[in-house]
Amino acid sequence: MTFANGNRAIALCDRCGQQYKYLQLRQEWNGLFTCPDCFEPKHPQLDPGHHPADAIALRDPRPARQEPVTVFVGAPGDSAFESDGMVPSTLSNQLLIGSSVGTVSVVIS
Repeated sequence: MTFANGNRAIALCDRCGQQYKYLQLRQEWNGLFTCPDCFEPKHPQLDPGHHPADAIALRDPRPARQEPVTVFVGAPGDSAFESDGMVPSTLSNQLLIGSSVGTVSVVIS
């Protein structure tokens, strides 16, 4: 749709009500058509700056997880126990440990 250019049109100021040429009126930020004397630009305080939200969560979190632990005692394959976290499971094989130190002499004086 096309409109006339308004060369000879007359309009009223929305603020003071005086008659002006249509092309002299300017539209304010709030939609009013006002004369050059009544025109008020938008105050910068009405446009607050953009403040992005604080980052709270991680994008791809990797939470801690409990994995079973196998501990071998002695020769590999002799005996082993498994645990789920800090609670060990029951032993499937009896655990036998032997050691020797040598000779020890104790003298009491």
